[in-house]
Formats: sequence, C-alpha cells, structure tokens
Amino acid sequence: MTDADPRVELVRVARTLHEAGYSPGTSGNISVRVDDGIIVSPTGARFGSLDSANLSVVDLDGLHVAGPKPTKEALFHAAVYRARPGDRVVIHLHSPYASALSCLAGLDPADALPAYTPYYIMRVGRLPVIDYFPPGDASLADAIEATAVGSRAMLLANHGSLVSGPTFDAAAAAAEEIEETARLHFTLGNRDVRLLSTSEVDELRLRYP
Repeated sequence: MTDADPRVELVRVARTLHEAGYSPGTSGNISVRVDDGIIVSPTGARFGSLDSANLSVVDLDGLHVAGPKPTKEALFHAAVYRARPGDRVVIHLHSPYASALSCLAGLDPADALPAYTPYYIMRVGRLPVIDYFPPGDASLADAIEATAVGSRAMLLANHGSLVSGPTFDAAAAAAEEIEETARLHFTLGNRDVRLLSTSEVDELRLRYP
C-alpha cells in the first residue's frame, strides 16, 4: 500500500469501477485491510456515492466494529484476508460479463476462462469457480477462504467476481481483466480460436507468479 489515506483510495477506486459500469445499482463491495481491522463499503451503498468518512469497519472475523452497517458480504472479505495475509484489498463485482459467465453451466471449476491473452494470465492467473451459496452465507465465506489460499481471483456461481491484491490498483486491474476477458469470451462465441499454449501459459506464470 502507498502512504495515501486508505479510505480515500477505496472511494477513488470504487468510483472508477462504477464509472466503468462494473457495479450496477448497489451491487458489489470493496474493502481494505488496515492495522486495526478491515474498512469495507456499507450495506446498500452505491460504488459511485461512497463517502470516505462514512465507511464500515469489521474485524478479521467479519464482525461489525464501527461505522454504518457493513455489507452482508463482509464475511467473505475477512475470509480472503485470513487466507491471503499478504493482500490488502478485496473487490467483489457484479459486472455484466463476469456475472453472465458465472451463470453458465459446464465451466471448468479450476479456471472459468480460457487463456485468450497473456494479460489474463499475468493479472488474474486462474479463475476457479465457487459453488453457489446465498449472498452473505457463512458457507460461502468458508468456500472462498479455502479457495483463496491458492488463488487471488475467483468466480462465484450465479453471482459475480472476487479478487484480492496487495494494492488497490493491482486488485482493480485484476477485476477489470476478468470483466474484459469474459466480454471477449462471449464476443468470440463458438469461433475457432487460437488459445495460448500450455508452454506459453507456463512461461507467463513463471514470470508473473
């Protein structure tokens, strides 16, 4: 993280994602881990209208500590931080193409998207699929925690995307890459596509672990 105020940075990145059309209505949530807990967007808040002085705080169990009532999905933000202590930002989006992808049957549970571009491998790595649970369900947080140990990104079935990263910009770049790769997936449809080869993917993963 930089020396910038994490509350101000959270609002900045949320507004950028909102303006890109990645958080329709009051969907999605965003958080940052700080020394004394997790700052997270409040329940029912729009990404484009967040106020740095009016954010929620929860502990590493996702329990409300201060500020307005947090998003009901604070539980799974806390789960990611427990699994990935080196990460400081979590972004969950209901962006259109990633959400559409999450509703498809037959996705590879280990990686929902093919290796179309090097940027998907570099910024996302893999996109494992989490089985469907109702939003805010403790079982969803458990499944996310188990998966987050090995992946900084995941797709929640019939729900949306979830990413974490060491900085706001790294997490946002991964979230944006998932949405744009999902858009590419639907655009290409059933056309004959050249995917990156196994050796090309392995080389990228060595360079950008």
